[in-house]
Amino acid sequence: MRRIGFIFLLVIAGIIVVWGARDLGRKRETYPVSKSEEKQTEQVEEKKKIEKEAEILFKKAEEYFQKGQWKEAGASYKKILADWPESPIARKAEERLGEVNLKLLFSPSYTEGSKIYEVKSGDSLFSIAKKFGVTVDLIKRSNALESDSIYPGQRLKIPTLKFSILIDKSDNTLILEGDGKMIKKYSVSTGKNNSTPVGEFKIVSKLVNPVWYYQGKAIPPGDSRNVLGSRWLGLSIKGCGIHGTTDPDTVGKQITRGCIRMLNKDVEELYAIVPIGTRVVIQD
Repeated sequence: MRRIGFIFLLVIAGIIVVWGARDLGRKRETYPVSKSEEKQTEQVEEKKKIEKEAEILFKKAEEYFQKGQWKEAGASYKKILADWPESPIARKAEERLGEVNLKLLFSPSYTEGSKIYEVKSGDSLFSIAKKFGVTVDLIKRSNALESDSIYPGQRLKIPTLKFSILIDKSDNTLILEGDGKMIKKYSVSTGKNNSTPVGEFKIVSKLVNPVWYYQGKAIPPGDSRNVLGSRWLGLSIKGCGIHGTTDPDTVGKQITRGCIRMLNKDVEELYAIVPIGTRVVIQD
């Protein structure tokens, strides 16, 4: 009897399992995956695929960068920004592209947007810079010159790009452009209470280690109260310019009295590139 009872219990348990499975199948049929859920899954998978492709290309670009193959690295970073602008790696690619563009600009090798000039008798770096509308600093850096001395017959790389500057107050950025294309993007500070003027201006003055005139006092460079940092690029609107800082932690904020504030290393870089007369656009 015990054996018969045990067999009976096994049969009942089997029936319960079968019916449970059938019930589960009905539930699956009753609640199918919706098209919107399928689409969301496809979008997630596509996003992962895009991010993976961008990461692979970025890794290759980094290899070029480490080897000093600037043109190849630049082409790879540009492709990431063109094909995968929303990828998490795009911002880093943009930063790297700025570094690469300056490496090429400051390289003695011929690059797009430059020409080779043969020095003539009577030439000076100042006269050549004036002739081509560039800065002496840029000619020196682009040719690895340690002094102002040049000689007839010497071949110099002369950048021919028309530089311009775009400042966007909405995200506190400054973009250096050459012939309308981005060379490098910088983080900057702009004026609190929307005090930085909007419009189109020009650079009208350039100073190294500027004196800060404030409330009738002349505060010399090096004084902790002098907020201008190591460079000043005066704009064609009184009292406003692009300058360095003595407080790097404030860069990236809307905190100035109206000027555009940069890290000293960044403003020194910009100072070397852009000549007086450079167009500057400031937008909200």
